[in-house]
Amino acid sequence: MAISVGDTLPDASLVYLGDEGPAQVQLSEKTKGRKVVIFALPGAYTGVCSTAHVPSFVRTKDQFDAKGVDEIICISVNDPFVLKAWGESTGAEKAGITFLGDAEAEFTKAMGRDFTAPPAGLINRSKRYAMVVEDGKVTVLQEEENPGMCDVSGGEALLEAM
Repeated sequence: MAISVGDTLPDASLVYLGDEGPAQVQLSEKTKGRKVVIFALPGAYTGVCSTAHVPSFVRTKDQFDAKGVDEIICISVNDPFVLKAWGESTGAEKAGITFLGDAEAEFTKAMGRDFTAPPAGLINRSKRYAMVVEDGKVTVLQEEENPGMCDVSGGEALLEAM
């Protein structure tokens, strides 16, 4: 069953590339007692993800900060090496956006937002969505009708929904 507004976010062990190499972090640690924006997408370096979704959060980072958001997190079904390079190449890392990998799609499946599109080479990927999470509870959730769109899940649209 898909998670919706008012639900507690499922906990997950996600991975990032730290100073010592790949490291794990519990999503519950990132959200406990904090206001966090999380956006998820099909994959690093893919079209709409690179040209629209990530840039929308880079553009709006300061506006989210002004609304009391403690951290903006991008979750993708990718390994931490790819996400680190992608964060650097998009300018998102410099802007202060955190990239976390859901390499086995466990969080994505727990959210009820996984899909598979073999013709595109996308297996067990995340649908495109964005949400505001306050102390582990989903307060705003906006999901695209299909992963090739970035209308309601972009930074500007999420700001407007807050």
